[in-house]
Amino acid sequence: MDKIIKAGICSYGMSGSIFHAPFIHVHPGFSFSAVVERSKHTAQERYPDVKVYASVEEMLQDASLDLIIVNTPNYTHYDYTKAALNAGKNVIVEKPFTVHNSEGQELIELAASKNLLLTVYHNRRYDGDFKIVKQVIQSGDLGEVLEAEIHYDRYREELSYKKHKEAALPGTGALYDLGSHLVDQALMLFGLPESVWADIRIIRKDSLVDDYFELVLFYANLRVRLKSNYIVREPLPSYQFHGRKGSFIKTKADMQETMLQQGLMPGAPGWGVEAIGEWGLLHTEKDGQVIKQYLPTPKGNYLDFYDDVYNALTKGTPNPVLPSDGLNVIKIIETAFESSKSGRVIPFKK
Repeated sequence: MDKIIKAGICSYGMSGSIFHAPFIHVHPGFSFSAVVERSKHTAQERYPDVKVYASVEEMLQDASLDLIIVNTPNYTHYDYTKAALNAGKNVIVEKPFTVHNSEGQELIELAASKNLLLTVYHNRRYDGDFKIVKQVIQSGDLGEVLEAEIHYDRYREELSYKKHKEAALPGTGALYDLGSHLVDQALMLFGLPESVWADIRIIRKDSLVDDYFELVLFYANLRVRLKSNYIVREPLPSYQFHGRKGSFIKTKADMQETMLQQGLMPGAPGWGVEAIGEWGLLHTEKDGQVIKQYLPTPKGNYLDFYDDVYNALTKGTPNPVLPSDGLNVIKIIETAFESSKSGRVIPFKK
């Protein structure tokens, strides 16, 4: 690589240790140079050369850093991203982009004014299961898609040990957390809707944040349902698409997160390979013949996101996740909360 991008990570919790540090470490174009850990030095146990800072503010003063990964609690995304941009750093900000769309718009304008890269870590675009879904939709094998449903369900009655995820703070709850993935995927497949309806609830005992939601995105001839429920012991297929010619049904089965939690590094044998039993079912008609077949899932690989970021920084290729995409996700979420509170279908303001 002609240039090494020196990166700093704002937190070394699950996001930092699982979804960012391993990919920065193995990518030849990046150096995992800095991390914020206020009391522990666990990052250095695995990455001895990384420099540890006690605060984000202290790390931003490191003039050698080219890129900052903002992966702190959701309500801090705006402040830390703004500070990083003002420090002259390119930024990857975890989803959700911001809590409010006005914050996101300000950050987009700030990054543009400083000619810095600002991108949002919507990594689920790089899941194998979503890759095959996108491939099927774009192939036209289903004909005009009339109904779509995407789930992200869990069975987790107990509250998370991560206190910031269960506190009644701006940007907490299932819709901001898991819903960001579902909304982004729906917009990637079908674009912006005409209107939004939502039912957002709290169903776990003692929970202070939403842990159930159903959104319906209304298009001219299409309805897209996005659902998440923390009390689902036996989940339905995560992807269900029905068109005039056929249907496609698929589980959510990308293996990368599991492999990372096992301590494996990106590129390990079998990386991102999905079991045959998880392949999606295509039931359609081609040339007068009814076809019912399971389609192999492409390999998932979040390293491709970092490839795309590297190329955008060094070669001027397109930003892999435009901040405007992240902003549209926030606009949908804000519209959904308005709908759930009022009990009405709300027109989406594009």
